[in-house]
Amino acid sequence: MNTQYYWHEKGLPNNIDAVILPGGFSYGDRLRAGIIAANSPVINDVKKLANKGIPILGVCNGFQILVESNLLPGVLLKNESLNFMCQWTNLIVKNNKTPFTNKLQLNQKIPIPIANGEGRYYADSQLMHDLKKHDQIVFAYEDHVNGSVEQIAGICNEDGNVVGMMPHPERAAEKLINPLDNKPSSLIFESLIHTLGVKN
Repeated sequence: MNTQYYWHEKGLPNNIDAVILPGGFSYGDRLRAGIIAANSPVINDVKKLANKGIPILGVCNGFQILVESNLLPGVLLKNESLNFMCQWTNLIVKNNKTPFTNKLQLNQKIPIPIANGEGRYYADSQLMHDLKKHDQIVFAYEDHVNGSVEQIAGICNEDGNVVGMMPHPERAAEKLINPLDNKPSSLIFESLIHTLGVKN
């Protein structure tokens, strides 16, 4: 399995198996988090891949970009505290049928760090009804963390191939950086490997 990096001003090849949009305060979060990056040329190709069913994961700022580009519904607002939050928390798995959660158990707890200033997920009552109807809530915080509606930490599109999450699994998936309980976060990436049929 080969990982390749692509510049936001260039196109993506058609033979990509999966896309991960990482965190990182694109454009310094000017205007609002993810809005400028959502209009980058590369996002047009990401949308085409999403429509073809290619697995796409957005982490933190990547989630914000997916929302701002209308690949995922809802909005991400400033945290309830109005502060940047950098801490460990627990996630609960609400949907284990996506390309990134199929090796996790339903209601499994995942210890994981968050690091964001605009991570409070909001959806109105109609959208919440639709999210539940189509099983689009993927992760929820175990506790009241930042004011997200129904403690939502991650969602997917109706087809399930596009997933966005605010916490950072890449910061908790290796023993070197998370010696106590790195397995749950690593299963997010192992799920993708399983989905793609890659042999270890």
